[in-house]
Amino acid sequence: MDDYWIWDPSVIKGPDGKYHMFASRWSKRYGFGNWVTNSEVVRAISDRPEGPYSFVEVVLPARGKQFFDGCTTHNPRIVKSGKYYVLYYFGNTYKDPAPSFEEDVWSTGLAQKAWMAKRVGMAYAISLDGPWVRTERPIIQPRPGKWDASITSNPSPVVLPNGEVYLIYKSSAINYDPPLLLGAAKAKTFSGPYERLSNEPIFSFHTEDRAENDVEDPFVWWSGDRYELIMKDRFGHICGEEGGGIHAYSRDGLKWELSDPVKAYSKHIKWDDGTKTVQANFERPFLLFEDGRPTHLFAATGSGSGSYQFDKTWNMVIPLAP
Repeated sequence: MDDYWIWDPSVIKGPDGKYHMFASRWSKRYGFGNWVTNSEVVRAISDRPEGPYSFVEVVLPARGKQFFDGCTTHNPRIVKSGKYYVLYYFGNTYKDPAPSFEEDVWSTGLAQKAWMAKRVGMAYAISLDGPWVRTERPIIQPRPGKWDASITSNPSPVVLPNGEVYLIYKSSAINYDPPLLLGAAKAKTFSGPYERLSNEPIFSFHTEDRAENDVEDPFVWWSGDRYELIMKDRFGHICGEEGGGIHAYSRDGLKWELSDPVKAYSKHIKWDDGTKTVQANFERPFLLFEDGRPTHLFAATGSGSGSYQFDKTWNMVIPLAP
């Protein structure tokens, strides 16, 4: 969308046979950094997984500062549970006035306040057209004094064959500084309650002298006898490529093992005309499954002068080999 920053792809095939993408957007009258203060979740549709996707509606608009998700909605993940479509996301609110277009929210401190207010929320509907019913409270809260004391965000749910929901979320002990860590929770149904499976994070790659050994942006699925996930290696110390992808698997959702080879995807992209590029960013990976196998990899990316220095952003789709 020419006038918006675009991020966070999550796609599901609807009963109409079309592909519905849930994504984040915010006006390009703001800087890219305003994702944390001005994002909203939207929906677009396409006849094919590869697109193009056409904007349909704003799904989760700002709804008032009195709500935990009243100012911002971001990081959508759509799943189907029984007759319901369930949309996970993070939301936040802040008391400050809405930023002006000229304001650098990371310099004024508003972005940091909004970051610390990030909480995982959930909405559900019988139809992809809505109406969507949002929870009044976050489905999982930070825990003071624990590794996840700061926020809950970046939700990655998977609905299991018995209807239970396994959910990975991101947090940290203090703020937005490394290490960012991932935790796991579970609920008997999507409506909750969501109970943590462990008091500790499920991944701990960092050491005392290298806190930046961390990961984020998990996408998790159930492959029939185990959990699997792909996620972003923020600094490249695990898979060997900064911003590249890691693949891991687990029998119980708690004890995870890295695959061999560990790298799942790269920022080195080959386009359908044969040209190749190295994307500055390649984030929020999402796999579309059809007939039980992954068919397309989606990711948020952009073009510009460097990491998070964009002139435009979009949600990329890469068809996978059969």
